[in-house]
Amino acid sequence: MPKKIAIIGSGFSSLSASCYLAQMGYDVTIFEKNSTVGGRARQLKKEGFTFDIGPSWYWMPDVFENFFNDFNTSVSDFYTLEKLNPAYKVFFKNYESIQIEDTLEKIYCAFETEEKGSSHKLKKFIKTAQNNYDIAIKNLVYRPGVSPLELVTKETMLRIGQFFSTISKEVRKEFKNEKLIQILEFPVLFLGAKPSDTPAFYSFMNYADFGLGTWHPKGGMYEVILGMAKLAKSLGVKIQTEAAVEKIIVENGKSKGVVVHAETIESDIVLCGADYHHGETLLDNEYRQYSEKYWENKTFAPSSLLFYVGFDKKLKNVHHHNLFFDTDFDAHAKDIYDHPRWPDEPLFYANFTSLTDPNSAPTGKENGFFLIPLAPGIEDTEELRTTYFNKIITRFEDLTHQSVKNNIIFKESFCVKDFISEYNSYKGNAYGMANTLFQTAFLRPKLKSKKVEHLFFTGQLTVPGPGVPPSLISGKLVAGLIEAEYKQAIKPKLITT
Repeated sequence: MPKKIAIIGSGFSSLSASCYLAQMGYDVTIFEKNSTVGGRARQLKKEGFTFDIGPSWYWMPDVFENFFNDFNTSVSDFYTLEKLNPAYKVFFKNYESIQIEDTLEKIYCAFETEEKGSSHKLKKFIKTAQNNYDIAIKNLVYRPGVSPLELVTKETMLRIGQFFSTISKEVRKEFKNEKLIQILEFPVLFLGAKPSDTPAFYSFMNYADFGLGTWHPKGGMYEVILGMAKLAKSLGVKIQTEAAVEKIIVENGKSKGVVVHAETIESDIVLCGADYHHGETLLDNEYRQYSEKYWENKTFAPSSLLFYVGFDKKLKNVHHHNLFFDTDFDAHAKDIYDHPRWPDEPLFYANFTSLTDPNSAPTGKENGFFLIPLAPGIEDTEELRTTYFNKIITRFEDLTHQSVKNNIIFKESFCVKDFISEYNSYKGNAYGMANTLFQTAFLRPKLKSKKVEHLFFTGQLTVPGPGVPPSLISGKLVAGLIEAEYKQAIKPKLITT
């Protein structure tokens, strides 16, 4: 009966899986190549400033709560949440902006102010989105992508047309105001694909946005990682950092362990929570399920150019989350997906957690996180990084009516090369594989290896898809597959927090 499990990587999906597997009674060890846990969700501390290096949006709070509830705990046992109001601010050209506040009624009013009659259309749209959310969470995303029949339910059959239409088509049927269209198309960007390529069923992301709201864990997103790591350790999970896995050992078609620092560490099961493509490169060619051509032909979510900036003053006219949609949305999307290149005039995102969380910056100062979505695999040089920082900071000053360039204490950047070197990310992608129609559910890379027994995968390149909540779910799904196959079924451990 298998007992020892080696997990590669310590991101959200790996930590999630480790907790479920340890609760089932397995002897679990996580091997993380970097010096801290968290995978893409790491933290930068510099000169009294604190930044989340990776994920910065806390959506779908019910998924996080469900995860901790599975261990007879709750989110509040590990970190404190605050609902943001406004959730975010969107800047458009001609110095126009719209704030998305913290209740549906306020959002309906904002839409009605912008376009007469749009509040009634939005209510109808959100009702459909909420129904889709309930179906997705209760019936679909917690299924392991083993069979196409997982998608066949009474509820999904009634909505089959939504899988063959797109978010963009459905939004544009009802709304004519371009600013409102961009706000409604924005949430599916978290799924890694253009709204015109994303099935309409994924409007459930609009309910996640407007209906469930945007939250902030006090101390930053890294507090979620610390909470999960604390839970994992309380269940007996062992975590080794600075422990890059160099090879997955296979004998007679079965995984037998991993090689770390040239030392063989035996295990009964290997679970790869690192980038799926990288995980397969740890195998000899004959044991890899997917060819390089397979990966080349897939649609990947964007990479990003990120900046972490310390300002020596408090900033004006911004909120915790800010979207800068003052340039051509479609042109930027084409530069990511259709003809990969650096965009001429990029959209960008900025957050300032110190507005909500004063401890993330010294008194009287502000921390800034800036993000430009980019095509994965494109050229990445310091000169390009500098050029694009100057582009966005100039627009930032103009749109927010303030001077900030001379108030920068420091700036750090992170881009395609860093995603590759730090996370072994395929072409430097930031969010995994996009959720398009032909990359959904059973059409994504499998949780269980088809060629090697006792080898499994988890994370945002497999089911259910990109994003933090799906990564938590992916960990639960793969743990369930392992348990179904090997039935360890040891009495769950008591948890102390």
